Amino acid sequence: MTAKGRDGYGVFSGTEPVGGVAFHDGERSDGGAGGSAPPSGWNLAPVVAALKLSRDVQHNIRHRGLLRPPPSREAIVSALQGLAAALFPAHYGPPGLAAETIDYFVGATLNDALTTLAEQTRRSLPFSTREARSEAVFERDAIDIVRAFAQQLPEIRALLVSDIRAAYENDPAATGFAEILLVYPGLTAVVHHRIAHALYGLGAGFLARLISDIAHSRTGIDIHPGAAIGGSFFIDHGTGVVIGETTIIGERVRLYQAVTLGARNFPTDASGAIIKGAPRHPIIEDDVVIYSGATVLGRITIGRGSTIGGNVWLTHSVPPGSHLTQAQNRSVGGAGDPAPLSPASNGARHTSLSTGNPND
Repeated sequence: MTAKGRDGYGVFSGTEPVGGVAFHDGERSDGGAGGSAPPSGWNLAPVVAALKLSRDVQHNIRHRGLLRPPPSREAIVSALQGLAAALFPAHYGPPGLAAETIDYFVGATLNDALTTLAEQTRRSLPFSTREARSEAVFERDAIDIVRAFAQQLPEIRALLVSDIRAAYENDPAATGFAEILLVYPGLTAVVHHRIAHALYGLGAGFLARLISDIAHSRTGIDIHPGAAIGGSFFIDHGTGVVIGETTIIGERVRLYQAVTLGARNFPTDASGAIIKGAPRHPIIEDDVVIYSGATVLGRITIGRGSTIGGNVWLTHSVPPGSHLTQAQNRSVGGAGDPAPLSPASNGARHTSLSTGNPND
């Protein structure tokens, strides 16, 4: 028994790019507009030959030069639908579930979802490592990852329930948990993130990035699966929120639309190459609220209980209990950032810089 939500797709639906359509020289698969013959004589032979040379020799960007099928986005979406239905069967499962059948449904749905996830994990692992491994090793590692992931599902559900409660408690427009689960884009993005973050920590980084991209496509919220986010997390509205890879977010944090938690610069090695994975994103402590359009850049700390107002541009740490608003910001000139604010300061002093880069 599988689940695709009450409408057959639910909030975890997605589409698979259509491929495999052959267009031959001088013809179209649909017969052309109105059935008339399309123009012929495209002279494709040299184009195809040049593309082959680019793929195989001049510009080969395949992983380790090999032709490998990537994970299926459609299959990943199907697995996500099953996981969501197993975590919240009353909301994402089919109608008509009863107390006598719900455990059977959860078990059967999980079995299907995890089997699909294991296959997509196996297909993703070659893209997550530069080491040469056999297909048997990839298959074994995929099964181990998904088995360990399955054991984390109760903890993931507990975190998600805390997120749902936070949304209900902090949004006066929320009418109930069902509404939050079914129509809130922030909660949809967080469900995807909790799943992706667990897989990311188990070594399935490429698959985790695909899951975060599915969430981004559906919600407009871009959360890197490496970001560590505490419980009772609430993104209100959500469109345009960006949370970078090394961001650390504490408990009971609220973000509003168009907030960026990004990097200000990128550490490089002696040769000038960017150092991958270096901490470069903010640390947001417990009970912080960041309002719409705020941009927080670099490895800085926003102290516990602080409030960052809308459209504030922030590149330095602030102590606990700080309150910053755009209207109170003052540009003080110079090349460096001034000293951090004192708690409950009524003004924010920082240098206006044009070099901040919110990329993750």
